[in-house]
Amino acid sequence: MCTARGGKTSHAAVVARGMGRTCVCGAEELAIDAKAKTVTVGEHTINEGDMLSIDGATGEVFLGELSVVSSPVMTYLDDGLEAGIKGQDDETVLLVKAVDRLLEHADDVRRLGVRTNADTAEDSKHARELGAEGIGLCRTEHMFLGDRRELIERVILAADDDEKQAALDALLPLQRDDFVEMLEAMDGLPVTVRLLDPPLHEFLPDLNELSVKIAVAEATGEEVSEHDRTLLAAVQRQHESNPMLGLRGVRLGLTVKGLFALQVRALAEAMAIRKAAGGDPRPEVMVPLVGSINELDLIRDEAQQIIAEVGQDKGFDLSMPIGTMIELPRAALTSERIAGSADFFSFGTNDLTQTTWGFSRDDVESSFFTHYMDKGVFTVSPFETLDQTGVGALVKLGVEGGRRGNPKIHLGICGEHGGDPASIHFFHHAGLDYVSCSPFRIPVARLEAGRAAVESEDGTA
Repeated sequence: MCTARGGKTSHAAVVARGMGRTCVCGAEELAIDAKAKTVTVGEHTINEGDMLSIDGATGEVFLGELSVVSSPVMTYLDDGLEAGIKGQDDETVLLVKAVDRLLEHADDVRRLGVRTNADTAEDSKHARELGAEGIGLCRTEHMFLGDRRELIERVILAADDDEKQAALDALLPLQRDDFVEMLEAMDGLPVTVRLLDPPLHEFLPDLNELSVKIAVAEATGEEVSEHDRTLLAAVQRQHESNPMLGLRGVRLGLTVKGLFALQVRALAEAMAIRKAAGGDPRPEVMVPLVGSINELDLIRDEAQQIIAEVGQDKGFDLSMPIGTMIELPRAALTSERIAGSADFFSFGTNDLTQTTWGFSRDDVESSFFTHYMDKGVFTVSPFETLDQTGVGALVKLGVEGGRRGNPKIHLGICGEHGGDPASIHFFHHAGLDYVSCSPFRIPVARLEAGRAAVESEDGTA
């Protein structure tokens, strides 16, 4: 992946990292023509479908396809020690064996658990192979893209409750099957499922594009379909000046009736299916963007009722922890109160950083971050390594308040900082129970969690 804007903690980089793909962000010389589907760099023009090769270490981009091979260490991590050393020279064998010893020792001494952020069964299986001890964040919004986006559109455009319910009913088996596969891949390990989080408008067409399409059709005398007019009206209703601070997360669940209920029912049914198959499913429900205990209570009450109904219907005693993401300063400041209704907290440090600093990750890196780096305001991006003085203080408040409000509460972190070495050491000392990160960052997280434990014993950190 290569982008003209952004930096290594922008959304494109985060998504690519989670997929184990190379990403070079902020290649400002790229001239992208979205309409013509071309990219121009100097005298070279690349068309959609042309092959490029990207070196993530140097940032170089090559025309054409270059052959690549996994490193011996990566082969070891994927397929085990014997595969990693097979056919290698003595020096490489020693290197791979040294990595193996380090990781084994780290696993023996670390206090922090290491989970993964995964949204598919394939990612879940790979993460488990890399040492993940469960899923700390399943972003369910990724399950509503592609062909399923039309169903969400039908939910939004529904003229009445019956029409909306029909769309929700069509989504239920799709969501349930996704959960069944993930619970199977992580059998015996926790799977924390975050209920739908992004702004609702992200599932609708772009306002400007749709407005232009209809305006051009009207100007040229073409017939505009009733669907497009209804869609435009819906997009206009949903339009927000600052959607990341608008109708999303728990607010979406409380506003769009049936949406969160659908997801909880799908998860409960998936749990029952896995139990019937002899599995050991351990799902957890995570409510996003909570700022008030009242929001969490409303969702929790509905979720528990649905889980009980499904259990009775399927003949199983179903129960699952219900917790929330701490990603707003108010949630951290009122954590003692919120903990009374939460079985766990997971600190969403990506959004907590945005809401604490008051800037957007996807925008600031391409605008003023370079100037801030040059002037010494930042020595490192707060989206790359946790801002321990500011955001870290809120995390500590959340941990302390959470344990006061519920001594049995389980505490984790699922932001990208969960794979950053310096941040992992902070989370160890802050008293978290686990970190969760992208699958390909799991080995680093295991190693650093071990180092944090060893350094604490030595009194060096």
